[in-house]
This record gives sequence, structure tokens and C-alpha cells, in this order.
Amino acid sequence: MNSLSTVLAKSGLLSKDLDYHLLRTSMVIMFFFFGYQKWFAYEAQTLIPFISNGPLISWMYPVFGIRGASWFLGVAEWTFGALMLAGFWSKRLGILGAGGSVITFVMTITIIPFMPNGWDAAAGGFPAMVGNVPFLMKDVVLLAVSIYLLKQDVLRTMSLTNDA
Repeated sequence: MNSLSTVLAKSGLLSKDLDYHLLRTSMVIMFFFFGYQKWFAYEAQTLIPFISNGPLISWMYPVFGIRGASWFLGVAEWTFGALMLAGFWSKRLGILGAGGSVITFVMTITIIPFMPNGWDAAAGGFPAMVGNVPFLMKDVVLLAVSIYLLKQDVLRTMSLTNDA
């Protein structure tokens, strides 16, 4: 095991901030691609069961309509992605992006218990996921990443303030 640890250490895996930069980059990419989808009619239709059953987001259909809600989410995702990208240079902007990301994934995770037919009754119900629930479960990890980035940006901003 020591030799494996030595090889991994020499590979650059332990480089300072590698995890922070990889997570930030992956979130920027994710927000870009998911935000891009929101501009198309097929995605607006795909979102109907999610938004309709989301206790924190169901208000979007009465306010914006089906396409408008999709566009609203696209703008929000691109905004948070852009702020996360800017967070490479400005930790204060990174805080805004990560904070928006935290809110995004809290909103999507709250859909999970309310998603119709989300648990396979034939397999005994919870925790046998079916339908849209497995897709939403990735948001648990994305929320954790968002909280990590928010924490790191707050700490780094405080460090910059304390150094001045």
C-alpha cells in the first residue's frame, strides 16, 4: 500500500488545490451544458414532472409558463456557472456562484420525496429508485460539491481580508 501511495503522491494527485480546481471546473461545465439544454422545447417538456412536483419550484409554471420556466432555469444555470468560472479569479464572485448552486440543488433535492412513481413498489418501495428519482439523486452529490466550494471561497475571502 505504501508503494501505491508513493506513486499517487508523485502523480500530482496531492497538488495543492487540485480537488478545488477540479470540482469548480466540473461545476462550470455542468452548469453550461445543463443550462444550454433549457433553451429547447424538448427540455421544457422533459422538465414538466420535475417542476410540477417540486415544492420549492412549482410556482414557476403559473408565473412563467412551461417554456418560460425552462428559460428561467437556463438563465439561472448560466449565471451560476459564469459566477463559478469567475470564482477562479474572484472568490467573492465564486461565493455568489456557489451560493446560487447550493440553492439550485436544495430546490431539486426537495423534489425527490414528491416525485410520483419514484420508488419501485414491486421491489419493496424505498430505496428501490425508478423513473426520475435516480436522475435527481446526483443532485445530492452536486449539493455537497456546492457546499464545499462555498466554504472554500468564504475561507479564501476571509484569508484575503485578514492578510490585507
